[in-house]
Amino acid sequence: MTTFQSPARHRAVRSGAVGFRAALLRAVRSLAARYQAVRSSAARFRTVRLRAARLRAVRALPAGAVLACIGTLAAPAPAAVAHPFGPPSTARISADGSRVSIAWRATADDWVALGQSLGAFEDPESGAVSTELTGEQKLQRSPAVHTYLLRHITVAQDGGACKGEVAALERLLDEGARLTFDCPAPLVEADVTVSVLTDLNEAYRTVLTTDGAATPRQTLFTAADRTHHLRFNASGGGVPGSVAAVAAGTAVAVLAVAAVLFVRRSRRRTATAPVAGSRP
Repeated sequence: MTTFQSPARHRAVRSGAVGFRAALLRAVRSLAARYQAVRSSAARFRTVRLRAARLRAVRALPAGAVLACIGTLAAPAPAAVAHPFGPPSTARISADGSRVSIAWRATADDWVALGQSLGAFEDPESGAVSTELTGEQKLQRSPAVHTYLLRHITVAQDGGACKGEVAALERLLDEGARLTFDCPAPLVEADVTVSVLTDLNEAYRTVLTTDGAATPRQTLFTAADRTHHLRFNASGGGVPGSVAAVAAGTAVAVLAVAAVLFVRRSRRRTATAPVAGSRP
């Protein structure tokens, strides 16, 4: 016997089937989203742990142990083990007379990637690795690192390059690389270039902050925008112009008050002095 369904019942069955498929699709999408969230959280957790481990390794372990712990450093592309898409590197700049000081700081894994690209560390796959020095000490003693920093961090005044020098690389992870630049004249304006690490990956950036009264206060350096013009207040180890102006104004006011008091006292003495020939 053939069973016939009314059109209304047929539409209800089809509607229910469509609703069931839609609910099932939503459930699958929700599960997929949760799965991706769990994977992302796990990846972030592993990244944080890896960065912390690398930081401790570079600070405390010999260079050979650092390279052994971070096996990926032997790869030919150091930018792949660094973090160009993480927080930008930082730098601070200050001027005293004709001397400019810049301190550039980066994360531990970025320093290791830079040292590996410059040959500051031995390659454990090609030979023995010295364990007498820490990774930080090898960076400090590498002429290639000094040359690289002076090539990628520069200061120019009136179109001419200021003579640069790597002042210190001790306590590299805490205080950064400290460079000094001696310019021909006291700093009023200067062109500053920062392009460190951008040759490894163009995504690297550096945020430069000025100490003291200089403009702009903060500047972002990128691979495409690596030179910026900064303006400094006239300096030279003396008192800043604004302070000197206030001091000069105060001195003038003090002298004016002193003159008024002197005139009043003189008049008072003249009025009270006895006239010649008069009796007391």
